[in-house]
Amino acid sequence: MAYHHLALAAKDMKATHAFYEGIMGFELVKVEVAPIMGGGWGKHFFYRMDGNDSHFIAFWELHETDGRDDYVYDINAAAKLPPGTNHYSFSVDTKEELESWKQKWLAAGLDVFEIDHNWCHSIYTKDPNDNAVEFCLTSGTFTEADRQRALDALWETEFKPSPPPAFMQMWNAEKTVN
Repeated sequence: MAYHHLALAAKDMKATHAFYEGIMGFELVKVEVAPIMGGGWGKHFFYRMDGNDSHFIAFWELHETDGRDDYVYDINAAAKLPPGTNHYSFSVDTKEELESWKQKWLAAGLDVFEIDHNWCHSIYTKDPNDNAVEFCLTSGTFTEADRQRALDALWETEFKPSPPPAFMQMWNAEKTVN
């Protein structure tokens, strides 16, 4: 079974478009304009990823819906969770590609959090809706011991931390881009 699309509401669709097409390089290919359950109507924008007609990220621009002024677009704030808990991650294949995305985000004025988790290397930023976006490079393989540790953790009730990250740094766009 494969992923088809993730759909989220957008606080500002023009800013969302500028981020996902202008910075992320996803291509806006389709919009569905339709009534919304419960009243009102919406525009559902689909951005194709990597030219694949079966992989999208999509955004709703909502109109005339009840409670619109009270909507929270940051999925963690809406769920009252710590920042970054809910996030979406896109895959890269090389360290060079990960570095390229980091530099692209910094050049666009975005702060970037980088962490080497010892089995994957990630960079994070926020989109215009304050949602955490990640690019991730898998850098390790999984062993039977990794699986057993994960299975054991299902039942643990005390804090048994993983080894610390190999590297972690916040890159501030204002300090790293001239």
